Amino acid sequence: MATENTLSAKQIAAQLYTVREFTKTEADIAETMKKVRQLGYETVQCSALGPVSPEALKNIVDGEGLSIIATHTDYGRMRDEPQSVIDEHQLWGCKHAAIGGLPGEYRTAEGYARFAKEASEVAAHLAEGGITFSYHNHSFELERFNGRTGLEILYAESDPNYFKSELDTYWIQHGGGDPAAWIRDLKGRADIIHLKDMAMQGSTQRFAEVGEGNLNWSAILDACRYAGVEWYIIEQDTCYERDPFESLGISLNNLKEMGFAE
Repeated sequence: MATENTLSAKQIAAQLYTVREFTKTEADIAETMKKVRQLGYETVQCSALGPVSPEALKNIVDGEGLSIIATHTDYGRMRDEPQSVIDEHQLWGCKHAAIGGLPGEYRTAEGYARFAKEASEVAAHLAEGGITFSYHNHSFELERFNGRTGLEILYAESDPNYFKSELDTYWIQHGGGDPAAWIRDLKGRADIIHLKDMAMQGSTQRFAEVGEGNLNWSAILDACRYAGVEWYIIEQDTCYERDPFESLGISLNNLKEMGFAE
């Protein structure tokens, strides 16, 4: 793994949500893993996969020389079936389980605080099995309630020992926040991060390959070093002009040019 001041390309993972149209069956998943490995990725985050058993998924990634370093896992399963979630992640050698989005019933000032406390208890149970719980944000969490954003409430009211972050750079920018500042504020809680760029088409914000948009990547990566980020996960929700595998390749190559050593 990289030292404090050096970034390694081995820390870069592909978020498979980017290629979700190509992961609907077990055969699709196997072909997609092959393509992702051929792009130069060694690690992936599993999300939006079609039906596949935990054992079959392990066999597929092992066969391609890939590792699963994180997942997006349904919050209800984390809460109600923690041992099952732990067992799956241990099978894969995967340490990080993240929630992909906040359930709608919690999206009020009271709800954010309630979720922070409930999820901290869920996260503590997962931690007993060596699995971290991370929260993936969008931009709606930057709505303010009595002077605090929903995201501020989540991190202020949760247990920092267990409730971690999977900060998404695009969505923070989309909500009017400063991605680098947020990353710095979450030092010690930011093991994994979603790197996603934002471009403009006229006055419309669009997802872009990392390095092809307008985010301040120098500041973001400096903040990641400071915060102790372990895994840099590339994601692109929509690939407009390109095949999503091509977009994953462009983002990986651009990120390497920003200072990730081979």
